[in-house]
Amino acid sequence: MTDQKPILGVIGGSGVYDIAELENKRWQRVESPFGEPSDELLFGEYEGETLVFLPRHGRGHKIPPTGINFRANIDSMKRVGVTQILSVSAVGSLKENLHPGDFVIVDQFIDRTFARNKSFFCTGMVAHVSMAHPVCSYLGDCVEAAAKDLPVKTERGGTYLVMEGPQFSSMAESHLYRQWNCDVIGMTNMPEAKLAREAEICYATVAMVTDYDCWHPDHDHVTVEQIIGVLKSNADHARSLIKALDGELKRTQESCGQGCQTALEYALITAPDARDPEVLRRLDAVAGRMINK
Repeated sequence: MTDQKPILGVIGGSGVYDIAELENKRWQRVESPFGEPSDELLFGEYEGETLVFLPRHGRGHKIPPTGINFRANIDSMKRVGVTQILSVSAVGSLKENLHPGDFVIVDQFIDRTFARNKSFFCTGMVAHVSMAHPVCSYLGDCVEAAAKDLPVKTERGGTYLVMEGPQFSSMAESHLYRQWNCDVIGMTNMPEAKLAREAEICYATVAMVTDYDCWHPDHDHVTVEQIIGVLKSNADHARSLIKALDGELKRTQESCGQGCQTALEYALITAPDARDPEVLRRLDAVAGRMINK
């Protein structure tokens, strides 16, 4: 699995439901033992390189954050050979210097979600992966390089507070997260990043700021029209970034040096004779490299 040809997968958040610039496009349903993914997968090519796209909320934005089947989304991408995932996600800003329209290449998360399935592993097959560094540094480097020519301010590094939703923060919560030195806040990158690590897929996030969270004194003056305008602009820039990233990955052709694609090497705890065959069946794509050793 670690020496296969790299394939970039993109998970699009609010405002990013398609990539019109792809060539030889086709939508294809991919079945997963973890249920239904958010939508069909969009397969296409940039300059001869395969790219796989999935709208996180489904086309038309029909699925709320808590309703997203994160396990099926990551499992389906693993099944079609995706080795690297770029997440593009709409977020609120928790810092004065991060303005609507800015991009943040996140490197840390704080997970405040509580109503989601956060692991592929369970009773019958236990595993523990490291999340100390939840973002692939190589993929992050490539995203940073790809963003240099975009007409948008891009910050490298930052902490993304992932809340359950679907409601936004209270004022007290917003100020608390600022005290924790978080940079942006959103509802979708956890457990997505954890599941990508369990599936041994490199993962990076571009957090696209749409507005300030409610801590900001000007928050109440922001109109829905203004937010939609930023969302549309962010989506256009995100598609340009995806195209540039595909070219950057093709140019560098390096492999992950962080160990994302071997994350399960020492993570499986359950003894072979105690493993549940039904659980193993569901893990055939995610953990097949280790289970079938």
